[in-house]
Amino acid sequence: MKTNSNYFFQSFLILLLATGLFLGLKQFLPKKIFSEKAGNTKNVLIDSMLLDAFEAEPDLEEVENVQTKEDSLAKVPVVFEEKDGIKFPEEKFENYKGNQFLIPFFEQLYQLETNQKGKVRIAYFGDSMTDGDMIVQDFRTYYQEKFGGQGVGFVAITSESAGSRSSVVHEFSKNWKMQSYLNVKYPIRSFGINGHVFFANDTAHSAWVKYKAGRSRFNTQLDNPTLFYGSAKNKTGRMSYVVGKDTIRKTLAPNKILNTLSLSNTPLKQFKANFSKADSIPIYGFNFDDGVGVHVDNFSQRGNSGIPISKFDVATMKAFQEQLHYNLIVLHYGTNVLNYGTKDYTWYDRSMTKTINRLKECFPGVSILVVSTADKSSKYDLEMKTDSAVVPLTLSQKRYALKTQSGYINLYTLMGGDGSMVKWTEEEPTLANKDYTHFNFRGAKKVAKMIYEQIDEGYQQYKVLRKNKKVVPPKKKSLIDTIFSKTETPEPHE
Repeated sequence: MKTNSNYFFQSFLILLLATGLFLGLKQFLPKKIFSEKAGNTKNVLIDSMLLDAFEAEPDLEEVENVQTKEDSLAKVPVVFEEKDGIKFPEEKFENYKGNQFLIPFFEQLYQLETNQKGKVRIAYFGDSMTDGDMIVQDFRTYYQEKFGGQGVGFVAITSESAGSRSSVVHEFSKNWKMQSYLNVKYPIRSFGINGHVFFANDTAHSAWVKYKAGRSRFNTQLDNPTLFYGSAKNKTGRMSYVVGKDTIRKTLAPNKILNTLSLSNTPLKQFKANFSKADSIPIYGFNFDDGVGVHVDNFSQRGNSGIPISKFDVATMKAFQEQLHYNLIVLHYGTNVLNYGTKDYTWYDRSMTKTINRLKECFPGVSILVVSTADKSSKYDLEMKTDSAVVPLTLSQKRYALKTQSGYINLYTLMGGDGSMVKWTEEEPTLANKDYTHFNFRGAKKVAKMIYEQIDEGYQQYKVLRKNKKVVPPKKKSLIDTIFSKTETPEPHE
């Protein structure tokens, strides 16, 4: 009994000393347990252009100018110029949404809704937040429920998240050669719309890919399965595919910058495509849609900052646009930009401005929407709190959205602002994973609804403005104007 008392006394004394030691040293411990500096990324996929942009020497004068502009933006209202007789009300920078710049997209939705004809297409670019079709699959469903449309859209040849995707069952052989805009600046052939290019260069074994329709409401079949591939000197490439008990063989004709090959005029449940003698032919992926309603393509890539999109080849992207006809491009990034131990995102603002300007070259007239980073929590004083870089990054994203005349959604504030990721992770039912960064399927669906509802709110406002707009009839030409217009000498070409 005496021995047990001694053990208890010794244990209590050790605990007391440890507590005293911790309290004594606490003032010397860092407030943030984990370093804010970029860590060893050997096993983490990070795009090379993000590293280049971050490591570039900062322009101190530009930083000061940006800070001055931010101060002025906070005071001066954002006033829009009228487009097609429609002008959204002025906004404060603090609450900027930029729906004025989504008017072409809204008009296409309006035509689809009122005439029940045609289709609307959205390209949704993202990072690990949209991996495995997270967020996007629900975003797609919300639109297809309201406006119609069947199909999962464009799917690449291989994907790192194929195993976790439920909107389409996707399998492929391991002998595909792939180049990604994440880590290759100058590919063998131009990247496709998904930022990848694939080659079936294994001459000993054919490369194959298999797709099977998903189980969700609007993805139960593979409508109009169509292969997209690029140009090459190789004219002997072949693709064979099995549909039911039939094997169909076709020769690839890589003559144009972008070529398509339709597999079936009727919907399929699944098929397996084999490629042989197709070395050097750039293969991009398959598209599945029924040609009506709304279609949303998910172009997610883990580790992506969005900057690599600036490497898109303009001619190739215009060829994709001729085939797919995008009306809206969503840029949903930020997760990987928060890991660089800085609150000055001038470098990212500058790089993403160039990226969006390149997109405007590639897809003239297409509306662009920037979705900000979500909340992310880090540990400070042994407590999980909103990372100190989140708000500065959202301000940077809002700044380049306004600068490039893009729409903007502040996902951080939609979630609830400061401390929201802690609530989403710890409250029941949980909406996010224990990394305090990524959403689970339940949270992803909620985020998709938030994004959809903000866009739809702008669309409903657009319909009211459209209905009430004043149509100014064109000015009638006088006889003198008519004569001069016919005899006017054209300016010489330079």
